[in-house]
Amino acid sequence: MTETINIFIGIVVLLGSLLSLVTTIGLIRLPDVYTRSHAASKSATLGVLLILVGALLYFWFADNYFSARLVLGIVFVFITAPVAGHLISRAAYYTNVPLWGETVQDDLKTKERPKTKKEVEKRQKVHTEA
Repeated sequence: MTETINIFIGIVVLLGSLLSLVTTIGLIRLPDVYTRSHAASKSATLGVLLILVGALLYFWFADNYFSARLVLGIVFVFITAPVAGHLISRAAYYTNVPLWGETVQDDLKTKERPKTKKEVEKRQKVHTEA
């Protein structure tokens, strides 16, 4: 393995670590669940992806070992983390978790909320039939 590859892999892992640090700072400093969820889903996903790609490249070039587990981990994190963040935020909104006091835009405010469990089930049934 050449020094150039070592440096490249080191930079990729460092970028992932820095993005994970930004995520941590965002989780601590941001004011409400929605902005924290945004920080946790976006930058944490990219940070973890970069670290996993760095590990994949390291084992590939150092040991000539291509790890399918790392590739599956990358794909799994890339698919699930943003969706989970979105669903957590949506669940928080529909359970009336308040927005930050200085929030300027509420895109879901104009949408009609389901009021009863029957309405929720009826909407889900319509979506599955369509």
